Amino acid sequence: MAEKHGERPERASLCVTRGFYEGLELPIDREWIIIGRGHEANYVIPDATLSRAHAAVGCSEEGYFIQDLSSTNGTLVNGIQQSRSPLRDGDEIQLGKLYLRAHVFDGAAQPSRPAKKADD
Repeated sequence: MAEKHGERPERASLCVTRGFYEGLELPIDREWIIIGRGHEANYVIPDATLSRAHAAVGCSEEGYFIQDLSSTNGTLVNGIQQSRSPLRDGDEIQLGKLYLRAHVFDGAAQPSRPAKKADD
């Protein structure tokens, strides 16, 4: 799927579905993105229930996946704690008390609902 290092095979994003950050979209625009509350994360979300480097979303030849980075409060995908899990469109993800929905789609598809960009 990915032809060059750093490129992604499809478009994908995570959208916060509840709480203070509801509607925030986190575009997955490279092969490895770290989500957490620490400065080393690509997406820094100041939430005490997140670890500094809580989880990462990656892209391999098999598609997108989410991987827990030994976080304190764990990573759940569709209600099941996971150390690593493939990401499918519509998957519900929980990082601490941060709730997200995965949007994975090809160039012809559109996300199921509009969302605010992370840098807005």
